[in-house]
Amino acid sequence: MNRRHFLLLAALPFAAPSFAVSAGEPFGPPAPPKPIDRLLTEAAALDNLKVVMVAHKGTVVAERGYHGNRTDRSTNIKSASKSVMSALVGIAIDKGVLTGVDQPIAPLLARDLPANPDPRLNTVTIGNLLSMQSGIQPMSGPNYGRWISSRNWVREALAAPFVDQPGGGMLYSTASTHLLSAILTRATGKPTLALAKEWLGPLQDFRIGGWERDPQGIYMGGNQMALTPRGLLSFGELYRMGGLLPDGKRLVSAAWVAESFKARTHSIHSGDGYGYGWFERDIEGETVHYGWGYGGQMLYIVPARDLTVVMTSDEGSPSAATGYRDSLHALLGNIIKAVRVES
Repeated sequence: MNRRHFLLLAALPFAAPSFAVSAGEPFGPPAPPKPIDRLLTEAAALDNLKVVMVAHKGTVVAERGYHGNRTDRSTNIKSASKSVMSALVGIAIDKGVLTGVDQPIAPLLARDLPANPDPRLNTVTIGNLLSMQSGIQPMSGPNYGRWISSRNWVREALAAPFVDQPGGGMLYSTASTHLLSAILTRATGKPTLALAKEWLGPLQDFRIGGWERDPQGIYMGGNQMALTPRGLLSFGELYRMGGLLPDGKRLVSAAWVAESFKARTHSIHSGDGYGYGWFERDIEGETVHYGWGYGGQMLYIVPARDLTVVMTSDEGSPSAATGYRDSLHALLGNIIKAVRVES
């Protein structure tokens, strides 16, 4: 994303213009557009942007599709699906399917352990996988292609060497969340997609339109999941409300939401905190929790402002190295300022 687009977003004014009412115009001129509407209009300058949706206090206050895209059309949310996987693990713990984040993963995946496993595999926990602190060599980045080309993704991940101790630094890896998908499948006897439909089905508009599976049929934990922006917004609202639906029904425990948002490590690339499937960053003086997928698939939650924002983008283009992700963060910052003005 070029510098002109970034500066355009960062410098957008928020004070509404004044209008003089002259004779013959008893009702005055048309109301000027709200700051947040002008923001979404200007956001068209971001070439990769597909959709923006903004919900404030549970109500959608602005939404816009760009370049022919719509809010009700499925899109690949890429690694933003790691936040969904975290929710499924939390529900499994609440239901007693799993004992908790300190539960070791080796007994749950025993049939796929290597012949002579590294002893440290016995100390890796469900919590380590959620927070990307397994210590196992990551299967994202340069190792991703080799990993998904293997005959058994679970075995390939478990056979990878350790590059840190369990509980050490953040090692971002889709293999970690895929192991969680395998654990859920084996612990329940149900495919992860079926669990998502059963456990998150009450969410309005939440329908997984497509989801890649590994050679053994296990749904890919943490990537290649299709949701509509509306469905993703509904999921974000669930977390903004501490696990409650609008009617007060509880889907996720408040304790799990709080634990998921709590930063346990930090990205070596951005410095942002990372909890259980959620990043954390300060934007415009507000604590923001967000899910992030390749290309710029963003789910932002700003609890202090009762704000949930979804942005989807071209999933074929990188977002971090190009500065595009920073442009989306800047757009969120301006949305936060606009909400302050309109509140």
